[in-house]
Amino acid sequence: MKRAANGGGHSAAPSQRQLRVGEEIRHALAEVLIRTEFRDPDLAHAHITVSEVRMSPYLKHAAVFASVLGNQDIRPLLPALRRVAPYLRAQLAPKLKLRVVPDIKFLADEALDEASKINALLHTPAVARDLGPEET
Repeated sequence: MKRAANGGGHSAAPSQRQLRVGEEIRHALAEVLIRTEFRDPDLAHAHITVSEVRMSPYLKHAAVFASVLGNQDIRPLLPALRRVAPYLRAQLAPKLKLRVVPDIKFLADEALDEASKINALLHTPAVARDLGPEET
């Protein structure tokens, strides 16, 4: 039997089960966030979107990548989301077909920021000059 190159027995890519469970949690969590009115003043009027959920190999932990609608920074809301994580986990339990609901850890989704930086770099004069029309 062949082992993975990293020595831990786990491949670098997530398994199909991790992807499926992560997507199921993303959908359920998005529904809970839309329908719940939080008493926490930091979250009372925030419109939070969940872009991705990454599961640990044994499905015990979920890293939730979230952002705020309107291109606002989510970092000020992360402590409030961490405070309500146990409540959200309890709300997810009846919606999921899992024996154990994973612990939820909220992280800022920086994919849009990175895409904006790359787009800005591609439109700088130096790069535009190098990417000019090809010579035929």
